[in-house]
Amino acid sequence: NQQKLEQMAESSPEISHAINKVFFTQFLLHTQLLEVRAYANQQGVILKGDIPIGISHDSVEAWVDPHLFNLDTQTGAPPDDFSISGQNWGFPTYNWKEMEKDDYQWWKKRFRKMADYFDVYRIDHILGFFRIWEIPMSSVQGLLGYFSPALPFSTDEIAYFGLYFDEYRMTNPYIHESFLYEIFGEYMQEVIGQFLRPIAWQRFELNENCNTQKKIKTLFVSDDAKSCCIRDGLYSLCNETLFIRDKREPHKYHPRITAQYSFSYRHLDDNSKTAFNRLYDHFFYQRHTAFWQEEAMKKLPPLISSTNMLVCGEDLGMVPESVPAVMKEMQILSLEIERMPKRPELQFNDLRYLPFLSVCTTSTHDMSPLRLWWKEDRWKTQRYYNETLQRLGIAPEDCATDICRQIIGNHLNSLSMLAIFPLQDWLSTDDRLKRPDPADERINVPANPRHYWRYRMHLTIEQLIASEEFNANIKNMIVASGRK
Repeated sequence: NQQKLEQMAESSPEISHAINKVFFTQFLLHTQLLEVRAYANQQGVILKGDIPIGISHDSVEAWVDPHLFNLDTQTGAPPDDFSISGQNWGFPTYNWKEMEKDDYQWWKKRFRKMADYFDVYRIDHILGFFRIWEIPMSSVQGLLGYFSPALPFSTDEIAYFGLYFDEYRMTNPYIHESFLYEIFGEYMQEVIGQFLRPIAWQRFELNENCNTQKKIKTLFVSDDAKSCCIRDGLYSLCNETLFIRDKREPHKYHPRITAQYSFSYRHLDDNSKTAFNRLYDHFFYQRHTAFWQEEAMKKLPPLISSTNMLVCGEDLGMVPESVPAVMKEMQILSLEIERMPKRPELQFNDLRYLPFLSVCTTSTHDMSPLRLWWKEDRWKTQRYYNETLQRLGIAPEDCATDICRQIIGNHLNSLSMLAIFPLQDWLSTDDRLKRPDPADERINVPANPRHYWRYRMHLTIEQLIASEEFNANIKNMIVASGRK
């Protein structure tokens, strides 16, 4: 590949110019970032960078070192508060066994380059160093994924839990006429005639041209209501499985995540449901605890010790039981969000008891900012207003500036080492600077692949600098909290 590229550059002035332009642009960015860091440090400011968990299939990394990646898979996240269908980021997964051979030099070089520009860094989706959510290339959504590395079940182990394993029934989409109207409504008969093939009484399978989500996606180019209804319904039929065959050990199986919400599960008899639940709980909450801890402790210590930067980890989502202990041992700061507590019995985190080794924030790029969140669930907002903010009466319809100031002030007064807030939430404390419509402050909607990184600042840096009252209020809040 390298030789071919050099030959192309030598034979074509246009290609040579394009390559040199990228080199020069990267050189300018490098020198500018070095200058920014030096200036920031002189002013007593530290810079925090971000290590994304994934790389693109089309990236230079995948081109130069293809053996370090599983280019025939995709990665994402299992279902969580952000997306009930899981997330599919489209990145290849890492070939950790290959990376281990040279003591993870690819990652170390990545971390050391970050150290040229930043004093602190965040490991995006640190759970990926324990296990990653691997998704077949044939999928669009994330529900047919599985954890990798993992310990899938053999058929004998499945039987041990008391479940009769009907391989065809449980590993292929279970499609029964009784629930098709619930999915497709008035389009049910059209779907049966065009996309399904009968295989037994009231039982169907998907036609060859639409038996994967990727194939289904190519059949629908329009975004009209009917097309979206049928397309999304067909997607859901693909997900109607109870087990997923392991890619590397085809005779072993993963229980499908959140399978209890599927029609396939609903159609099991009560004894089979009980057995499946027992197997499912063991697989997702017990079986991998020590295994995933061992995986993380192989990777994280050599990577973190490769620089002197302070390390933060984004530990949201379906967090394995071993994660907090590993992060504490490695002194990696956790991410704490008031409205997303890690203890399921809590509605909201108590900011007074957050761990010191943590970053607390009001919102993330994947969440609705404060003012938009306030409008999403009136019952939750009312409870937050009375119990957390300790305010009496009915919660107002809008999250006014005084409420936003109180919320940010509470976070500043938490025990977390770092309190970092999105610009949108800072601007919510000033009526003259915030956007009129809170929905315009949203950065990313993980459940919607067409809504990502849309936010753009509606103010210039010069306008922010000139907003003396706003800046004075920020300074006063920070000084009052003792953080400066």
